[in-house]
Amino acid sequence: MLPLPPLVLASSSPWRKNLLQRLGLPFQCASPDVDESPLPGESASDLVERLARAKAEALADRFPQHLIIGSDQAAALDDSNTGKTILGKPGNHQNACQQLARCSGRAVTFYTGLALHDSRSGHTTSLCEPFVVHFRTLSDQEIDQYLRIEQPYHCAGSFRMEGLGIVLFDRLEGRDPNTLVGLPLIALIDELRARGINVLAHQRSS
Repeated sequence: MLPLPPLVLASSSPWRKNLLQRLGLPFQCASPDVDESPLPGESASDLVERLARAKAEALADRFPQHLIIGSDQAAALDDSNTGKTILGKPGNHQNACQQLARCSGRAVTFYTGLALHDSRSGHTTSLCEPFVVHFRTLSDQEIDQYLRIEQPYHCAGSFRMEGLGIVLFDRLEGRDPNTLVGLPLIALIDELRARGINVLAHQRSS
């Protein structure tokens, strides 16, 4: 079994931190300074994978002997006329109402980018994990009630999966529901195993 390099989560998100804690591995968090603006014509999947890599690699100088985990997420509304429209963070109640009204009765794909950067070798692997959410048909009253309870104005898609967001959905499609919260743990475990790191073995030895 290979020794476990020190892990860094390139994020200040308490939700991603809570997810990673489930693996029982020691790690620390640090916030990368990355411009998250999309490139012209960039798809949601390309955007999140690029930003996940950028976030992980941005911390390499600060953590030169580490495995650094980067992640980023975007939501895209499926539209038969315009294709996929990226949904940003609403920022306020009015925008969130409009966003959820657009999502009502429709499918939204959440793309979560994951990158693992080894600052010792400079090697980075990355992927994009999709997850599809089918929204219930929502009334204006339901949308307003939900938003006033949770106030998810800094969340892409205007909901919190880790909270009451589940009441908005008809069904979910994807291999890992953790993806919706912002960190695809199954994919991360796969990436660690590919580098010779068995999460269970290190759990037992901790």
